[in-house]
Amino acid sequence: MDKNRLEAFSDGVLAIIITIMVLELKVPHGADLAALEPLLPVFLSYVLSFVYVGIYWNNHHHLLKAAHRVDGAIMWANLHLLFWLSLLPFVTGWMGENHFTPLPSAVYGAVLLAAAIAYKILQHAIVRRSGADARVAASLRHDWKGRLSPLLYACGTGASFWRPWLGGCIYVLVALMWLIPDRRIERAVTDAEPHG
Repeated sequence: MDKNRLEAFSDGVLAIIITIMVLELKVPHGADLAALEPLLPVFLSYVLSFVYVGIYWNNHHHLLKAAHRVDGAIMWANLHLLFWLSLLPFVTGWMGENHFTPLPSAVYGAVLLAAAIAYKILQHAIVRRSGADARVAASLRHDWKGRLSPLLYACGTGASFWRPWLGGCIYVLVALMWLIPDRRIERAVTDAEPHG
């Protein structure tokens, strides 16, 4: 399969995920600021999830650019990632509607953890297909953010049962960590492209 087709499919799924999430924001019946107050938890959970989808979209784009070919293992690993990301609208809405209570906040973290693991599986599938000596493999060798994120998600999930606000702070921390772009894969792709 052409990797551009896989990327286009993934982009479409991510766009649908964002569309579904924004539909959870219901229009208030009042015309003053007080009418917006009940929507604040839903809006905050939407913003956090929107940032996460954007981070995955950006990193997914660079990761697929680094792949030379796509095989069945990469396609299934990609679908695995999209499955977990497709649950974001549900857990985002559940967490926001219930004002960040323990179980919805913990399930939100569990979905983020599963998506992070799925992304690592996709990375490994691309490295396996590209070869251990490929630039993409070298660029992922010292992936401290990729190793730290699942650990933080697990901590945030556990903390949510005790103090949901602490779990939320951990989820925000991971998002902030990834907002600073990881240029290693982008550099590997740029270095591999013919110049001139």
